[in-house]
Amino acid sequence: MKILSVQTLAIPDVKIIRFARFGDERGFFTEPYRKSDTASNPGIKGFDKLEFVQVNESFSKSGVCRGLHFQWNPYMGKLVRTLYGRMVDVVLDIRKGSPTLGKIIAYDMPTSVEDRYNEWIWVPPGFAHGNFFTEDSRIEYLCSGEYSPNCEAGISPLSEDIDWSLCSPDLKSLFERVVKQGGLLSEKDRKGLSLSQWLSDKRSDNFVHGSC
Repeated sequence: MKILSVQTLAIPDVKIIRFARFGDERGFFTEPYRKSDTASNPGIKGFDKLEFVQVNESFSKSGVCRGLHFQWNPYMGKLVRTLYGRMVDVVLDIRKGSPTLGKIIAYDMPTSVEDRYNEWIWVPPGFAHGNFFTEDSRIEYLCSGEYSPNCEAGISPLSEDIDWSLCSPDLKSLFERVVKQGGLLSEKDRKGLSLSQWLSDKRSDNFVHGSC
């Protein structure tokens, strides 16, 4: 795995890992993940202690919105990339005591076979995660915890008490356009908790800054 760069986003625990593709007239080859390379990279602290135990893949039609999901017992960090299409990944800080609690960011992750690189976004435990799509897209994510249906919850991405001040205005506007044009959300996601409802729920004590 040739890591080209590690970028820290507006919420510092969320990272973008860009890795190389090696192309010629036949196409390209890439090594999306190698544990030793991520573990030794100084820009991604804690990866030496991570073990990915589940791999998920999903296909979403243009206009789909998913999230915002999170899990405890076990905690689940996610390493997410776009296989084809255009995903905009969305991350909300739900860690009590965090200086960015309640703030959300978005990162645009289109990909094409012509690109000379691809990217992962690392969403550690302590964040509610979602995405939306402006074209038919397929994504993959590596998970640091196995799915636990009895220890999961969700905040609606439409919740009016989410703080978008750290998010790119262009991506916030894009999200709003997708939703206004009839964005496809599951009933579960559309009727998810508001941020304030979640923070007043005793289960929210599972997410404390510096401990999860």
